[in-house]
Formats: sequence, C-alpha cells, structure tokens
Amino acid sequence: MINALESSSTRPYLIRALYEWCTDNGFTPYVAVQVDETVQVPREYVKNGEIVLNISFDATSSLKLGNDFIEFKARFAGTAREISVPVGRVIAIYARENGQGMAFPAPAPAAVSQDDDTGAPVPVQAPARAPLRDASRGGSSSEGDAGKIVHLVTGEDGSETVDAGAPTDPADEPPRPPAGGGARPSLKRIK
Repeated sequence: MINALESSSTRPYLIRALYEWCTDNGFTPYVAVQVDETVQVPREYVKNGEIVLNISFDATSSLKLGNDFIEFKARFAGTAREISVPVGRVIAIYARENGQGMAFPAPAPAAVSQDDDTGAPVPVQAPARAPLRDASRGGSSSEGDAGKIVHLVTGEDGSETVDAGAPTDPADEPPRPPAGGGARPSLKRIK
C-alpha cells in the first residue's frame, strides 16, 4: 500500500477537473502561474513574477494537461509561441467569467543557488506575492484590505457579506464574529 508521502500530487488532477468543469459550463479557464526559469512563457507578459494564461480550446492548440507539465501553443500579439508550465508552478485555475476555481499553495523557492564567481552557495528568495484580492467586489485592493483573503457569504441571496482577514502578525487576535447576530455564514452550492 502506498502512503500519503509516496503518492503523486493532487494538483494536476484538480487542474484537469476544473478545466473540464469550465469547458462543460461554457466558461473560459485561466491559469495563474508563478514564473521562474523552468516556465516557458513570453517574458514580456510577466508581471510581478506571475502570468495569467487563457487555456481555453479557442485560445490554444495542442493542449496537454499532463501530470508534470501543461503544454500548448498559443498566439501572443499575433506571434505563435510554445508554452510549457510545470504543474507545480500553477498557483490558481479559475473561470474568467465568475472567478470560481481553486488557488494552490505557492511553490517553494530553490533553497540555494551557486554564485557564478566563487561557487559558494547563495540563498535564493522568492518574490513577494501580494495576497489574493476579492474579485467579487471589483476594483483593486486598497491598503485597508491588503491582508484580506476570505470572503464569506452570510445571506441566502448573497447580499450580506463578512470579510475574514488573514492576520499579518501571529500575535494578532483571530477575527471576531460579525456584530449584530446576523445570519450564520454558509457556502454557496455550485452545480
């Protein structure tokens, strides 16, 4: 029997499942990728070490969603490009139309690299990532909500919302429940 440490990653299976869900429902699947030297994408479109790619049938050709790589051909400004993304570098897959999908933990950076002059190991730091913003509110995140990650829906119709912020300091208190004894938070069922 294979234990959890020896089993393969669930990430490629979840990516394929969400891709299929998007296409079955007429949505446009997008993947967000944290770019490093192992990712083959047009570097001129990379912003803050990340790129978002449309992997829909209409935008790609020869799409292969493998266990190790996502590979396809796509046009960028009219120029055909070969794209290759290690599955471990995918940080999210979601539908463009409604933002539903899944985010994955950011990949761990390489521990050390070799200095070109001396051969001595030099620590490598990952680029700082901004927290995910709540796309359901529209607009960009401001300084007041920069640390907020979770958006809870409390009303049946989704009209009443509560934000649960991620503490920036471990000494911070956990978020308090909403005042006024409002409705209990619930998950929305997605069919």
